Amino acid sequence: MLCWAWQHTNVHAALQNSGPDAEAVGTLPKLQSGRPQERSALRPRQSSIPHRGRQVFARAVSGRATSEARQPPDTSQDAATRKQMFNRIAPVYDQMNNVLSLGQHWVWKQMAVKWSRAGGGQRVLDVCTGSGDIAFLLAQAVGPTGEVVGLDFAQDMLDDAAGREEDRVLSVSERSAPMQWVPGDALQLPFDDSSFGAATMGYGLRNVTDIPRALRELYRVLEPGASVAVLDFNNNPNPLVDGFQEFALANAVVPLARAFDVAEDYEYLRPSIKRFPTGYQQEQLAYQAGFAMAVHYSIGFGLMGCLVATKSSS
Repeated sequence: MLCWAWQHTNVHAALQNSGPDAEAVGTLPKLQSGRPQERSALRPRQSSIPHRGRQVFARAVSGRATSEARQPPDTSQDAATRKQMFNRIAPVYDQMNNVLSLGQHWVWKQMAVKWSRAGGGQRVLDVCTGSGDIAFLLAQAVGPTGEVVGLDFAQDMLDDAAGREEDRVLSVSERSAPMQWVPGDALQLPFDDSSFGAATMGYGLRNVTDIPRALRELYRVLEPGASVAVLDFNNNPNPLVDGFQEFALANAVVPLARAFDVAEDYEYLRPSIKRFPTGYQQEQLAYQAGFAMAVHYSIGFGLMGCLVATKSSS
């Protein structure tokens, strides 16, 4: 659930801060205007992935991001620092997510998979896959005739995801897709144009150095008519929600992270969320990236959000 703040660039300063986000605490809707209906808590099925070995690709992508203002790319020192940080927290990542969200991160991740419209037989992509939670849910969605590619720039995270895949027990009644774990950069995806039928990105967009470029890359690799669901913390303009989020991060998240000796990494969460575009701004950025439709749903009592963007079918 949690990602850390390394977003350094401002995003489209001309974007207005007004405009309501769509509320989403209901059934998983089709992309259209209006508010989704209220729903009961959605609980994921137990994933079941066959033993396929560690399919970690050797191809690494070293290209770094530039800002919309054509600023110089990240220095190698900055890139190395970020990778070291993500690799460092890999051993406690899943445990922190479960404790801090009271297990609700599974609900939000399954909602993202539903909104991506991943279906049977498709080749689908999970960007910033981390330890693979969303990728495993995608594998269930596309079934044994589909294919799931999980991409991350932190090798320890990919190793953790591959290890989890090995440990999963194959169920006779529930088969799922083969999986591949690819090291790479969300700002320079190592895939051909129009090569995926659906995509997800969990807690990664907030951390890239160039949000518009990341959205353009997602647009590029999606097939015509395909959708991407981008799950992350919500920079909610509601002062009550924002105040509660600030209190929870300072008084629950950081103290728990301190117990795992990773407090410094989690202290960046709050400033990273405040620099993150609001839901309305994310919609506008998605349109500017080329998407034909974009809706941002506020979930988790407004603390989380999911941007759902769809590429034109023509």
